[in-house]
Amino acid sequence: MIRAVRMSLARWSLSGEKPVGFRILMAIMTVGGVTLVVRCASTLKELAVARLFGTGDALDAFLIAFVLPSFTINVVAGSFQAAFIPTYVHVRETEGLKAAKRLFQGVMMWGVLLLVVLSVVLALLSPYILPVLGSGFDPEKMKLTRSLFFFLLPVVVISGLATEWAAVLNAAERFALAAWAPIMTPAVTIVFLVIVGRVWGIYALALGTVIGFVLQAGLLGWGLTRQNVSLVPQWYGMDPATKQIIRQYLPMVAGALLMCSTVLVDQAMAAMLGPGSVAALDYGNKLVAFGLGIGSMALGTAVLPHFSRMIAVDDWATVERTLKIYMVAIIVVTIPLALLMVYFSKPLVRVVFQRGAFSVADTTVVSGVFALYAFQVPFYLLGILGVRLLSAMKKNQILMVICAVNLGTNIVGNYILIRYLGVAGISLSTSIVYALSMVLVFLSLRRELKRR
Repeated sequence: MIRAVRMSLARWSLSGEKPVGFRILMAIMTVGGVTLVVRCASTLKELAVARLFGTGDALDAFLIAFVLPSFTINVVAGSFQAAFIPTYVHVRETEGLKAAKRLFQGVMMWGVLLLVVLSVVLALLSPYILPVLGSGFDPEKMKLTRSLFFFLLPVVVISGLATEWAAVLNAAERFALAAWAPIMTPAVTIVFLVIVGRVWGIYALALGTVIGFVLQAGLLGWGLTRQNVSLVPQWYGMDPATKQIIRQYLPMVAGALLMCSTVLVDQAMAAMLGPGSVAALDYGNKLVAFGLGIGSMALGTAVLPHFSRMIAVDDWATVERTLKIYMVAIIVVTIPLALLMVYFSKPLVRVVFQRGAFSVADTTVVSGVFALYAFQVPFYLLGILGVRLLSAMKKNQILMVICAVNLGTNIVGNYILIRYLGVAGISLSTSIVYALSMVLVFLSLRRELKRR
């Protein structure tokens, strides 16, 4: 593997046209750098929200109102790119750009219909679900929650369209614009909070969120029109490529539902422990999730179009070589990083959180949770690399099965480990789940690559 890395680096310096490994690296750096800026903007937005609303009833109502739209966005829209990009790239490489654009317009028609139907279903079910989610709310607070829910509901369609448009830009290796677009939501929200936050109250946060998503979609749409891609959905019939996208999309949605369920399971089992356990789990996860979110977004976004293109032209030698290069790179970078995070877990938690009501005792508990979460870092990023290759190979049904195994392992691991480690056992269980998931992903890849 190390020899392959050296040979690839030598080719980068000698070749006029940079090889795929170098292009992936540049894409990772681009997406990672931009995502870091976007995450910082989101952090500033959270600080502005905390300063204006604290932990009051209005913010509670907003968060519960946004649960259903955000869950739908994460599961339904978030699964789209992995199902769409491999087939889109294959059609573009084998049938030409015009055929790929037609495919996108046809899929967008299905996507818009799905998003509208889901929005209507959420609206019809909201009188039954919102009271369950906000079971402790008084009537006035629940009335505000319902009002905010319908105010935020259009975000489902807007964000879904933005995801579809970003997928086409990423497939064309236009990573920068797709990475920059999400900054519109926190930026616009901050502006609304500063200007009219004290006058309009929580509705300033809601309006800023909706308009931010609109401008995010508008920026992506502008980028596509610059590429001569039509934004008008149009139906061309149920051709084989569209059927293939649907076949790949359904397992991705099922897998996303299963993985989202692991988070709910963790929170529910933490709530069964002592007071403050849910908060300790959340604080411990925040530090790991910040870096992992940036790394996984950069890696996953960069490799999927490139893997898809290599597979479309049957360049399996380059697929295997690129996979080995990035496996070595991830291992070399993330194992020392994870060990440093474990070693410095207590000082890090102390510096970031220990002030005000966050006590020395809290630091001890949260640092233990953080340290055990940190073990997942190499496994998580290696898993992302393998998952994207399986998606590029149009094997998302394998990922659905692995997600089901993950959920079962997570429940059993939580149940056993919290007996010995308390809330920190949940974070260790999560790391074990990602380690097992990574092993299953690469065993599946080995089998599939042998078949090729």
